[in-house]
Amino acid sequence: MQARSVCAFLLCTLFLTLISPFAVASSTSASVGSWIDLTLSPLGFIAIAIFVIAYVFVILEEQLHLRKSKPVLLAAGIIWILIAIAYTGEAEHTLVEEAIRHNFLEYAELFFFLLVAMTYINAMLERGVFDALRDVLVKKGLSYRALFWLTGVLAFFISPIADNLTTALVMCAVIMAVGKDEPKFIGLACINIVVAANAGGAFSPFGDITTLMVWQKGIIEFWTFFNLFLPSVVNFVIPAVIISFALPTGKPIVDNMSATSIKIKTGGLVIVGLFLATIVTAISFHLMLHMPPVYGMMTGFAYLKIYAFFLKKQSLNWEQEPDSSPGSTPHASYGKFDIFNKIAQAEWDTLFFFYGVIMAVGGLGFMGYLGLTSEFMYGQLGALNANILVGVLSAIVDNIPVMFAVLSMSPEMSETQWLLVTLTAGVGGSLLSIGSAAGVALMGQARGHYTFFGHLKWMPAIALGYAASIWVHLLIN
Repeated sequence: MQARSVCAFLLCTLFLTLISPFAVASSTSASVGSWIDLTLSPLGFIAIAIFVIAYVFVILEEQLHLRKSKPVLLAAGIIWILIAIAYTGEAEHTLVEEAIRHNFLEYAELFFFLLVAMTYINAMLERGVFDALRDVLVKKGLSYRALFWLTGVLAFFISPIADNLTTALVMCAVIMAVGKDEPKFIGLACINIVVAANAGGAFSPFGDITTLMVWQKGIIEFWTFFNLFLPSVVNFVIPAVIISFALPTGKPIVDNMSATSIKIKTGGLVIVGLFLATIVTAISFHLMLHMPPVYGMMTGFAYLKIYAFFLKKQSLNWEQEPDSSPGSTPHASYGKFDIFNKIAQAEWDTLFFFYGVIMAVGGLGFMGYLGLTSEFMYGQLGALNANILVGVLSAIVDNIPVMFAVLSMSPEMSETQWLLVTLTAGVGGSLLSIGSAAGVALMGQARGHYTFFGHLKWMPAIALGYAASIWVHLLIN
């Protein structure tokens, strides 16, 4: 028993408690003898070592120039091979296939949600929506400091309506367009956007996937989530104030392109409207029809695909009938539009990275590390310390499997503690760039500007905001 406690402590410190919903169920089934406990087996230790090594490669992505998806994809495959070997010849070998299918389904929902969001962003980029927004911001004469706060505040208040990932992608696109001549500004602004988007999503039932889980489970009522508004504000503002002192001075340079008005290509504003309609559809599907938000996103994807058909058809017609006015470019404001090109431009490395993470940690959970960790966290540490630790753990990989684990454990806690774990799981991912979907996505979108170590440099400021938000929550709630 003492060996198990030591093992549990090591698991917590090595962030190996991220598991999938099925892993939770499988750990429960151990009591009826249908599941093999591999937590103290050589295969289990090998799996842990493989996962840690893979994440070392993720952290060293910049130095090695090895895309982060490659090591975690390999780790996921090896971990499940080890599980299959352990179950060879056992009557329960069918559990392995069921576990893989269940974990893959969890990933599929995340994959299609991200794919739709990324495709819309790419479509708006191609239509010049963000270039036009950059032009407006530059012409307003806003300084880098003003742009830093503007994008952060917008991220904080848009993410509760949409979701933190989509909001971060949109705001990052604006930052990339406005601050292209100041790489330092892009990096600092991306950190601010990640913190703001995660904080904003924490006080809304549909602002983050984790809050959706808690709300759908019926643990916290809809309006109760808004008790987390003030702690979320604190979580965002404190790091933003500290980071703002490192911002470059001055304003974005107005070059020749910015001196003249940049017009959005035909259909650009329509695509923006379709994107908003897609967000509303996803929210409505969940609120009214009790369907997963991804189904709403995929339905909204149909809006874009159908509109793209008319855009492409009209552009072909216009190419056959060029504008014959002197000195004009034939329908330059239109441009060719191919929806499949926008899909191809999605951040595939990020999407495959999520696959590797979800399958790898799902495998570790299937081995039994969830039950071990649950016993240690909520049994020995207590609810308050455990819920604070949940936020720290969610910074290592992702908050989604962590929240799944907590919900499946169903520890006996007061409403204050359930609100606390909702807060920490939502904002804890801001501690590291790889701790949230927003951070991982922005590392791909702002590659070379927003990096793991660039974010890590400001972790003390973000941790101060994390601690202060917990203190404010316990004080007022």
